[in-house]
Order: sequence, then C-alpha cells, then structure tokens
Amino acid sequence: MPSPRPADAPRTCARCGRTIEPRRSLARNWEAVKWCSDACRRAGVKAVDERLESAIVGLLESRAGGATACPSEAARSVGGTGWRELMEPARCAARRLVAAGRIEIVQGGRVVDPSTAKGPIRLRLVRRG
Repeated sequence: MPSPRPADAPRTCARCGRTIEPRRSLARNWEAVKWCSDACRRAGVKAVDERLESAIVGLLESRAGGATACPSEAARSVGGTGWRELMEPARCAARRLVAAGRIEIVQGGRVVDPSTAKGPIRLRLVRRG
C-alpha cells in the first residue's frame, strides 16, 4: 500500500476539530477521511455543537476588536445550569472554528495549536488585514 504523498495536507476532524495526520492506513481513501476516530464518527456533529459555534462567534463579534472569550462563556449561554457538560463540546466547536479560519485559540496572549493546547484557553476573532 502506498504511503501518503508529502503534498497530502493534514485534515481536521469534523467532530472534535483535531488534526488528522496522513498515515498509511488512511492513504487509500485520504480524500474521504472526515473523522479522527470511530468515537468521533459515532458522535457526529449535533445541533448543540452548531449552537456552540454560533455562540462563540456571537460572543466575540459583540466585543471590542482583539478581545477574547473563554469557551465556558459559550457553554453557559447554550447549556444554562448544565453548562459544565458542554465544556469539551465548546472546545471542539472552537477547534472547528479555528480550522474554518474564523477564530484563533490563545494562551498567554500567543496563538497555540488547537490540537495540542492543554489547560485554560481563550478565543479571539482572526485579525483581518
């Protein structure tokens, strides 16, 4: 089985937003790869995930240029009293928005790789121009 060509760019998981690196087991169907794991494939993207994405963008657009927000703010606005269980889905929504080029994930004021960021993160709109 041929290995992926170097020109094959990494893909982003449609569910969790993490980077899927090209590997031999995926080379045959690389163009069709959408999920990083069976768990993400089973979970899929639900309506609550789309609401979280909208909440994140809405929060950031309502703030002054360059202002940041915490993913917990989006989880609180969507989940009400059960917001804590939406924290990981909120982080996934943020990673998907990074892959779409709409926001950045920052830690300590620096942009970080969303696939490997650990600990508290902040979100901000991508600076245009």
